[in-house]
Amino acid sequence: MRRNYVRALGAVGLATAMLAAAGCQDSGGSTTDASGSSCGKIAIFGAFTGPNAGLVLPSLNGAKMAVKQHNAANPDCQVTLQEFDTQGNADQATPIANQVAQDQSFTSVIGGHFSGESKATMPIYEAAGLVMVSPSATAAELTKAGNKSFHRVVGNDSTQAAAAVTYIKDTLKSQKVFLIDDGQTYGVGIIGEVKTGLGALAVNSDKVQTDQQNFDATISKIKSSGADLIAYGGYTNEAAPLLKQARAAGVTAKFLGFDGLYDPGFPAGAGEAAVGAIVTCPCLPAAEAGGTFSADYQKEFGQAPGSYGAEGYDGATILLEGYKAGKKTRADLLAWVDAYDKQGVSKYLKFDETGDVDKSKVVIWSYEVKAGGAIEPLSEIKLS
Repeated sequence: MRRNYVRALGAVGLATAMLAAAGCQDSGGSTTDASGSSCGKIAIFGAFTGPNAGLVLPSLNGAKMAVKQHNAANPDCQVTLQEFDTQGNADQATPIANQVAQDQSFTSVIGGHFSGESKATMPIYEAAGLVMVSPSATAAELTKAGNKSFHRVVGNDSTQAAAAVTYIKDTLKSQKVFLIDDGQTYGVGIIGEVKTGLGALAVNSDKVQTDQQNFDATISKIKSSGADLIAYGGYTNEAAPLLKQARAAGVTAKFLGFDGLYDPGFPAGAGEAAVGAIVTCPCLPAAEAGGTFSADYQKEFGQAPGSYGAEGYDGATILLEGYKAGKKTRADLLAWVDAYDKQGVSKYLKFDETGDVDKSKVVIWSYEVKAGGAIEPLSEIKLS
């Protein structure tokens, strides 16, 4: 996904605070150092800064916690996690992928976190024989091209779109839906799936551009359509000002976004306009995660895990267990992930031949933005 990030919304202050909690550093790559006997080195990449970082930092934190716990429990098998900040930008992720691929000390990768950066870097990592485990890249196309390196611990957008369509029809009971995407890999993909599922309920659609600031033309189309619901595929940087301007212009249609908006920066940027907005996500509420994950995360970072925290922990754990089992080479780690078959904290983790996690174990939840900016779980969306 292409991101230029000229503008950072009011969410930047919030993202800065979250970055402090995460201990994240520059794009050159901060490192969780391992002492003692080295077992391996993992590269993790994603939008660790920028206006959409709030979506990714919980996953980064989850992975960091998993590595810390592993290293404490395994003094003879220490693993290093090195961070690479892409801001979710495919153009920044590509040279990082080349750097990691050429450095033989890296034997596995966590990422990408966004679909666009994942799509851009998958061929590089596959050519290098480096396994990728993504906590949150959901575009359906990523597992349709025959790439053997890419795996994800989260459900794809075909599943999420089907759940969202069910929610729109059965819970929101919408009759006219206006669809918007941001022109990027993720947004285009999920809105395309939703449009197909909605059929005649989709009355009109529009696209917005990266870093767009004025949405008058789109808002005019929304009004003309008579829509009672806006469904938005994309990220905070454009969604927050769009919704804020739409409400200021008198648009009262309900607003539904997808996991790209499960980000504290979204209500921070949209303000009161975000209250009541619905977000769907193939990620678990903190209370639903298995084991002691949520309590451990709260203790470690002083806050509850947000979007994809449990999935980030699971992605790291899969690799860490491989290192502990004596898998030291890139080929060994790729084979380990291919064959992984075990319960995680977010779901049961087993990959099909495309790299998708077992679809029967994927769950989709609805969330709602509350006054004050909290994004709170509503219910699991059951597919018929």
